[in-house]
Amino acid sequence: MSRRFLVIGAFAAIYLLWGSTYFAITLGLKSIPPFLLMALRSFCGGIVLLAISGRQVANVSLQAWAAACLCGLLFFVGCHGVLAFAQQSVPSGVAAIVLATIPFWILLIDTLFPGDQRPRPLALLALVPGFFGVGLVAWQNVEQAGISILPVVWLLLAALSWSAGTVLSRHTSGETSAVLLSGMQLSIGGIVLFAISWLTGEVENFRPGDVSPTSLAAVLWLIIAGSVVGFVAYNWLLENVSTSLVSTYTFVNPVIAVMLGTVVLGEPFSRMMLLGASFVIVSVIVIWWAERSGSRRTNARSDRSMARLSPRKT
Repeated sequence: MSRRFLVIGAFAAIYLLWGSTYFAITLGLKSIPPFLLMALRSFCGGIVLLAISGRQVANVSLQAWAAACLCGLLFFVGCHGVLAFAQQSVPSGVAAIVLATIPFWILLIDTLFPGDQRPRPLALLALVPGFFGVGLVAWQNVEQAGISILPVVWLLLAALSWSAGTVLSRHTSGETSAVLLSGMQLSIGGIVLFAISWLTGEVENFRPGDVSPTSLAAVLWLIIAGSVVGFVAYNWLLENVSTSLVSTYTFVNPVIAVMLGTVVLGEPFSRMMLLGASFVIVSVIVIWWAERSGSRRTNARSDRSMARLSPRKT
């Protein structure tokens, strides 16, 4: 299988499948509490991937497990758990738009803790319209639904948590395969989410017989499409493609989420929210373009330097 085909397939997974997960979460929440829903998604997906990895699990070092634990907490407790909790009162399309700020947080983290990927000045400037767009979406959502601004703040913190996990995973994923790494992170996050669900009383009050067929189908979709396929594709892309390019999924996901939420669930979506979403998408595109053009210039300079250092034939 060619690398180009793998890249296209992986991007299709995080673009389309992850775009549908916001819709699936809304359906799952109809009869399953939020932390338990995310626990089932993460843990079951993780167990499937660990089973696929087989004997490789026994060869993982303690350092790799420690990194996987931290990433699992950031990805699935700090982001997915908070996302499901917030989606009890926020439309799925709005949740997707707010989480489209993930590239902004990644950029800020890379700015504060510069390493091998230093942000470009143009990319930093592109943060401004993006945050303005999120503000418009948040304000319009509060105006329309009459809810507190707090769920939107929780969603922003969820985006920050996912971004921190992305940066950490980018620097610690060299030892294990994408499948095994995803299984480790998912299973650990799922275990912690089960503990949170139990501590908050969700498990005690949950009755499996009350789960609707729609919610059950949503859980299966979240496990297979969202966790097993989508997260493996995400980790593989982080190892093989630049982080700024991978993060472009955040301006495709809101389009899918808004379409499904509006058409199927009848969620409200106004012109003001569309304007705010446009600001977010434009910012992400500018960030992506700036990072890509910067990478091309860096590679060109490296090639010229290598050419000067190479011995000339006589």
